[in-house]
Amino acid sequence: MTIVRQNTLNTTVSPSVSPPENLAEKYIEAERMHDVLLLLQNLINSEEATVKLILDCLYDVGSVNLINQKLRLKPLNRVMKLIARMSKPVFRTLALNWFKKNCPQLITNWLHTQVSFRNPPNTPQQVAIEVTELQPYSIPQTESLSQEIKNLRYQVRWLTVISITAIAVLGVTATWLNSNP
Repeated sequence: MTIVRQNTLNTTVSPSVSPPENLAEKYIEAERMHDVLLLLQNLINSEEATVKLILDCLYDVGSVNLINQKLRLKPLNRVMKLIARMSKPVFRTLALNWFKKNCPQLITNWLHTQVSFRNPPNTPQQVAIEVTELQPYSIPQTESLSQEIKNLRYQVRWLTVISITAIAVLGVTATWLNSNP
């Protein structure tokens, strides 16, 4: 049985080591990193339940933090958290497939950078940003913007009330249908 290996690691020739020795070392390095990749894939496949639990925990924390950050209205915030809890099985399936496909290679690449002991490329510490001075709105524009903001807030309130009412009616209907066989 022949095993076909794909070499996904970059190789560079170091001037301090003679080329034949360097090529042999690079080949061994690539082979060992491929072994790490295979071991990680095996670990993920054998510990799938653990990976699912880790993804569940990350989803719970991430979804709550994202909803709290983006939605300030309490009723809408609660509804979105409920929706997030209901969509968890879909996330778990998609995230597990993505994790199995991508994470072994990502982890292997990261580990390879950790054991290569190369200096990271120089990143610029400061970036020059050109800032232009903003002109304030004129008074008529400010008043029209203020009125538009008020109208949008009014519409958001109504949509929130309608959404909560619809969800409540749906809950009562579902409860009523379940109680009457």
